[in-house]
Amino acid sequence: MAIKISLGKLKINYPFKEVFLQIQENGFEILPVIFEHTDLVSQLEFHHRDPFDRLLIAQAIWEKMIIISKDEKFCNYPVKVTW
Repeated sequence: MAIKISLGKLKINYPFKEVFLQIQENGFEILPVIFEHTDLVSQLEFHHRDPFDRLLIAQAIWEKMIIISKDEKFCNYPVKVTW
């Protein structure tokens, strides 16, 4: 999120620190990057060129999680996407 905010691709109307507090209060978990995620990134087709987004896609696939994004390129991968 911090990268997207710094690039101007994500706008939030409150201090970024508040995001972390909301993550904690709502019982969300921040996923660590593990070997299996990076291994999967190396196997993904290049529908998406952004390496960070590819890592998020790999994490969602490996962890069998839904990814939240409005980026239509995410739908080219075997992952559930919502926005």
